[in-house]
Amino acid sequence: MRKSIVLVILLASLSLMQIGCGRFAGGAATGGAVGVLGTGAAYEYQTKRQMDQLEEDLAAGRITKEEYDIRRDQISRGSIIY
Repeated sequence: MRKSIVLVILLASLSLMQIGCGRFAGGAATGGAVGVLGTGAAYEYQTKRQMDQLEEDLAAGRITKEEYDIRRDQISRGSIIY
């Protein structure tokens, strides 16, 4: 639940930054930074989806707890939230 809230706040912040950059800074100069942040947010969203699928697979018995732990560690290494 907490991670979902962090993701929502991150996405809302990115939206506000894009509006602010477009209005006050001309957009072009800061467009690269917004693009990088948007890419990061998209990556974290994908990471969240992977974690949700992993938890679903464990609950359904498609993977063992050991496989879950290994995959969870792999996913968390590439994430700033997990």
